[in-house]
Amino acid sequence: MNIFYNENGVGDVLLVQLATARPKDIKTESIGDVTLIQDESSSELVAFNIFKASSYMKLDAEGQVTLTETLVTEIKETLIKNNVDIEFDVDLTPKFVIGHVVKKESHPNADKLSVCTVDVGSEVLQIVCGASNIDAGQKVVVAKVGAVMPSGMAIRDAELRGVASSGMICSATELNLPKAEKGQGILVLEDNALIGEAFTGMD
Repeated sequence: MNIFYNENGVGDVLLVQLATARPKDIKTESIGDVTLIQDESSSELVAFNIFKASSYMKLDAEGQVTLTETLVTEIKETLIKNNVDIEFDVDLTPKFVIGHVVKKESHPNADKLSVCTVDVGSEVLQIVCGASNIDAGQKVVVAKVGAVMPSGMAIRDAELRGVASSGMICSATELNLPKAEKGQGILVLEDNALIGEAFTGMD
């Protein structure tokens, strides 16, 4: 689940994204101050919008909103007040974490890509990476599936030149870190960085 709020740009609307995949066709249904957005082919609920959001909850963010238990409770209470009966799963684990590159292999179909095995603490991911400075043994920042980059790009499961990739190994530029320079490759952390810990350098 990803949540966005931008009163100046969009208005007093809380945008709640439930699915990372983009449906080809959507259908909408409005109930009170809530608009449900479904994948027309599968009827899967992929998102919903809450209008007059500030009348239901306190919102001081602009852009992506940090997901907390309190906010999830307020959203569920808002749905109930609007007679909207839906269920959704909430993952409160951090989406930007410190990973350890366990193994790096050449991509079978692309000279400039590497296939990396990355331990992120709770799981081991296969991530295709195009950075020239990626190597086994490094501590890196991983944007897991479901993360939203500062640019607004959502991280999804993907297939790059025929190889599955779950997540992204990030550069300082992609993380929008201060003094980041283009062309530096992925951000390599100190050896004492703790695998699986949330990366908070963007705060």
